[in-house]
Amino acid sequence: MQTPLTELLGCRYPIIQTAMGWVADPALVAATGEAGGFGFLAGAVMTLEEIEAGILEIKARTDAPFGVNFHMYVPFAEDIVDLCIKHRVRAVSYSRSPSAQSVAKLKAAGIVCIPTVGAFKHAVKAVELGADALVVQGGEGGGHTGSVATSILLAQVCGAVSVPVAAAGGFRDGAGLVAALAMGAQGIAMGTRFLLTEESPVPGVTKSVYLDTPPESIVVSSRLDGLPQRMIANGYLASLMQASQVGLLIRALRNGLAFTRMTGASLWAMLGSAWRMRRSGDLSLGQTLMAANAPMMIQEAMVRGHPEQGILPSGQVAGLIDDLPTVATLIADIMSEAEATLERLASHRASEQPGGQTE
Repeated sequence: MQTPLTELLGCRYPIIQTAMGWVADPALVAATGEAGGFGFLAGAVMTLEEIEAGILEIKARTDAPFGVNFHMYVPFAEDIVDLCIKHRVRAVSYSRSPSAQSVAKLKAAGIVCIPTVGAFKHAVKAVELGADALVVQGGEGGGHTGSVATSILLAQVCGAVSVPVAAAGGFRDGAGLVAALAMGAQGIAMGTRFLLTEESPVPGVTKSVYLDTPPESIVVSSRLDGLPQRMIANGYLASLMQASQVGLLIRALRNGLAFTRMTGASLWAMLGSAWRMRRSGDLSLGQTLMAANAPMMIQEAMVRGHPEQGILPSGQVAGLIDDLPTVATLIADIMSEAEATLERLASHRASEQPGGQTE
């Protein structure tokens, strides 16, 4: 199935595996590429050295094209740009505070720029800054998310931009892919569905929580960093809801220092990044100070296997997922179902034409 999105990214199928922090590791990205999809490495929670090692590992595992995700406001963002150019990755993804200079540099090197947006105004701005394509995530999606449902946001964005669009938020199967195409998208992007695969590095005890959670227990809260995030309601989130603002700020400062040490950046460099985020107008001062909260809280569940002691980002679609297929099986099943859905719709339409067989 070829669309403008597959032509741009160089993959066989219009299916993107998103760059979930602590989840989208080299093994998952390579498996996605080998199966015909397009995967993004979660560089936003990696050091510069880890990103380069991840790129090299993916290249050792597959010849398929792939991308790297990172935040353009981090101190070493330009170094990440240079790494992506050096190793000729096919695409980069990003979200908040895009740098026009970095986008121009990547595009000049032939790298596809495909940011994720959760609001109409951000989609328009991203294209104005040079984005080659967009991942448009509706409110059903996991992690940082907007308030507008995928079907509505997709209609808004597709009607206003001319670049290829991948729909995200609520997708897991072939019927969803066909629905996204019908609504004007050129493909789909999935996070939670790829998290719940065999190749996903998330510990089994954490995956089990996802599989046992109904859609109504996957909620939106702003207690992590002041921005709306969708996650599974658990005891840890309940404790955050009851914490005072002073307690949250102390926790944020502690997590900020831990995140600084983890990424190898200096404290002054991270403070400089926070100031740039604040000046960009995307975040308030409080949100800027709390920005490191989410990755550190997520790590406890996604890496250490303590789902009740950390945050579980999730799209509502987790409430419909009950299996852990391999990535190859997942993508093959999606494409098979998409083809069957298209054939069924075509058959139904033919039966309603003059001379067709109707009851």
